[in-house]
Amino acid sequence: MKCIKSIRETKNTELGHITRIDDVEAELKVKSGYWAYAPKSEWKLQTRKPKPKEEELEQKKKPNPKQMDGQPSNEPFVKTRKKSK
Repeated sequence: MKCIKSIRETKNTELGHITRIDDVEAELKVKSGYWAYAPKSEWKLQTRKPKPKEEELEQKKKPNPKQMDGQPSNEPFVKTRKKSK
């Protein structure tokens, strides 16, 4: 399997489109002049979702309602039971 990238725009492909195909088919397409070999890492970046950055993760975290201004609460957690009659 090889990764190839379109280096010329056609009616079927956009410029810069990366695809992963069989070795023999890739060789024929590269010889045509419309495609060039591309690294697999580039193909992975195009096909898979990028991992969220640390800053985005911190923004998504919701503060605990028992915490004030992002500081941990000094109050101990006490579990209470309802009294039965």
